[in-house]
Amino acid sequence: MNRREDLLDQVTDHVLEHGLIGLTLRPLAAAIGTSDRMLIYHFGGRDALVSEVVDRCTERAIAAVTAMPGAPTVRSAVNRLWAAYRTEPLHGCLDVYCQAAASGLIGREPYLSGARASNERWSAGLRDYFVRSGAPPRRVARVVTLVDSALYGFHLDLTTDRPEELARGVDDLARAAQQISGR
Repeated sequence: MNRREDLLDQVTDHVLEHGLIGLTLRPLAAAIGTSDRMLIYHFGGRDALVSEVVDRCTERAIAAVTAMPGAPTVRSAVNRLWAAYRTEPLHGCLDVYCQAAASGLIGREPYLSGARASNERWSAGLRDYFVRSGAPPRRVARVVTLVDSALYGFHLDLTTDRPEELARGVDDLARAAQQISGR
C-alpha cells in the first residue's frame, strides 16, 4: 500500500472513531502521527480529504454487504441488513455519511459528485444482496429504493428509547419489501 492510501485508511479509522463534525487538519494530523502539510500534499485540503473519507467509508460498507450471504427471503434479508446496520462496520460508515449530510456537505461540491457516485455503488451492492436473497432482478431496484431510504431513516431514529418499536417498524418494512418483490 502506498503512503497516500495508508494515510487515507488512518484518517478514515480516526473519523469512524471520533466523528466528522469539527474535523480540522492539524489535530487530525497529530492524532495519526503526521503533519497537516503531509495531508495537504496528499489530498489537497480538508474538503478533498473529507470527500475521500466518505468514499472510503462507502467502500467499506459495500464490502460488508457483499460479504453477507443471501438470505432465504427478501423479508429476512431486510432484517439481516438492519442487524448489520447496527454493528460495525456499517454502523460507523452510516454515521459518517449522516454527519456529512447533516453538515450540508453532501449537497454541494466537491462532495455532491462523489456522494452521487458512492450512492450508485452502494445501491448496486444492495441490489446484488437482494438478488442473492431472492428478489427478482426486474423488481430489485424498487426494493432497494424503499429499503435503503427507510433503513437510513431508522438508523437516524436510533435515539428512540423503545428499540422493540423500531424493530417492529423494520419488520413492517421487510414485509412491504417482500410484497414488492412479488415473492
